[in-house]
This record gives sequence, structure tokens and C-alpha cells, in this order.
Amino acid sequence: MGWKLQSKIESILDKALDDGISRDDARALIQLDLHTKETYALMETADRLSRQTFKNKGENHLHIGINLEPCPLNCKFCSLTVEAGIFTETVEFSEDQILAWAKEGEAAGADGFNIMTTGTYSFGKLLDIGRVLTKAVSVPLVANTRDISHKEGEKLLDAGFSGAYHAVRLGEGRDTPLKREKRIQSIRTFGEVGLRWMNCVEPVGPEHDIEEILDLMFLAREYRATYSGVMRRVNFPASPMEKYGMITEFEMAKLLAVSRLVMGRVPKAHCVHEPNTLCLAAGGNLFFPEKGSNPRDDEADTGKGRARDVAACSKLFKETGWNPDQPSNCF
Repeated sequence: MGWKLQSKIESILDKALDDGISRDDARALIQLDLHTKETYALMETADRLSRQTFKNKGENHLHIGINLEPCPLNCKFCSLTVEAGIFTETVEFSEDQILAWAKEGEAAGADGFNIMTTGTYSFGKLLDIGRVLTKAVSVPLVANTRDISHKEGEKLLDAGFSGAYHAVRLGEGRDTPLKREKRIQSIRTFGEVGLRWMNCVEPVGPEHDIEEILDLMFLAREYRATYSGVMRRVNFPASPMEKYGMITEFEMAKLLAVSRLVMGRVPKAHCVHEPNTLCLAAGGNLFFPEKGSNPRDDEADTGKGRARDVAACSKLFKETGWNPDQPSNCF
């Protein structure tokens, strides 16, 4: 008797295994108190949906940050900016180093490589790296770079990229100098040229209101992201966002579960960052192990800082009953 759910929440969860829930339903779930039977039921429903849909596959998409610089765009949540003052010189990791990370990731079973650049990095150099990696490894490539034109999207395809990670960030135009509509136009461009669009609702902090978060969850469904999910903001030392604090992994797990039910049968995976086991019981099944630059770190090579590698992420998957050794569902 004590385990009976609120009837409204029970009704939402009962129909959530179909083609995605409504915005009103998602709002009701986000508003649940954390430590309630309804929240645990929400997480279990999202977990069940993911395990059924993704056939228990745990995805490792290795992030490789190929450069860092004092970026003039000055997004407030990023450690790689002029205003952050952490990195004062430009660093471009060598082709040999990038290849070494890629081959190490491939040997460890990475399902994809997320190749990240800062906002002013040469697009031509990114294409060169794509060509080099395509010849050297068999792991699919995902570009994580600035807004692009249609012609640039075609060039990414020609250089060997299978997809592009691109997010309309929470606080876009407020905490960044970039325009929301331009970000969305890039998302449209990916679909037009045949690149898979990869996404995350990010970077979530306590200051973001429910409607802003819901906007991005439903944007991912509207444009049919190959994967979406939730990434919390991680505050680097002296971050201008430190005054807001950070959401907990438990809060992230609840948001991740809501996002998963919003996405329904659309995605091929559901991502969470940074890696943790709780989110693997709340609808998440895709981690980003990391090498190179990382906008949440004060180490030039995050592999020597806060990042986990592919082996560590695979261990978390196995601890929670996900199989990282199956083929990827995303490519």
C-alpha cells in the first residue's frame, strides 16, 4: 500500500514506453521531489526503455580535444577562454599524439571518436585530422566544432566524419555570444548533408529553469538526434558560474530519465556526462571517456586530469549490467 504511486505520475509512466511524452507530462516529472517513490519509478521506467531499445549496449564515444587556446568567445561555463585565464598559450596536439589516443581508444573498444575543437580553430585543420584518422582507424568520427555552412558539412562527410555533435546550450546568447537560431541552422544542415546529429542538454546548472531545459529536450526530439541526454555544468577553478553551485549526480539522473522519456523511440543511445553509475540506472547508456582538451578541466590533457578512459567507463557499464563489447547502435 505504501508503494502506490500518485495516479497522475503512474499514468504518465504507463504510456511513456511508446513514442515520447508530452511537454506537460515532462514538466510534471521534472517537478517531482528527488527522494520519492515517483522519482525512483521514473528512473526505472527510463532505464527499462533504454535497455529494451538499445539491447543493453553500453556506448563509449571517446572525446579527443585536439587543441586548446585562450578562446575569445568567452562562454562563461568553459575553461578554455581568455576570461577564464587558465590557459594563456595556444596548444595544438600533434598528429602523432592524436593518432596515439585514437589507436589506444580503438584497442580499448571505443564505439566513436568525438573530435573537439575550440570555436576559432581552423576548419581546414579539422578536415585534415579527419582524413588522417579515417585512414588510420576504423572507429566512426564525430565532429564537435563551430557552426557550419552546407558546403562545410559536405566537406566533413568527404573527410570521413559520420556525424556532428552540436548543442544549443542552456544560456545560449546569455552565457555565450552565440545565437540560438544559428545553432539550430547548423543542426538542420547536418541532416541536409547526411551527417548524424549528436546532442546533449547542457551544461545544466541550478540556475536553469524548467522551461529552458524542456525547450532543449524537445528540440532534440524534433530534430531527431541520434543521441541526446544530459550533461551537468562542472565548475572549473574561479569559474564565473561558481556562484550558482552545481546540480548533483542524483538531480542529473532525474533529468536524464525525463529526457529519455521525451525522446521515446527516436534515439540510438542516451548520453550522460560526466560518467557515473547512477545515471546508468536512469536511462543513460552512453559515456564520453576523454583525452586532450576539455572545457571542464584546468589540465591541458584531461586524461591527466578529471577524465576517465575507455577502460574505466567500460567497467562502470559492466557493474550496472550494460555490455560495452556489443557493436554500436549509433553508426
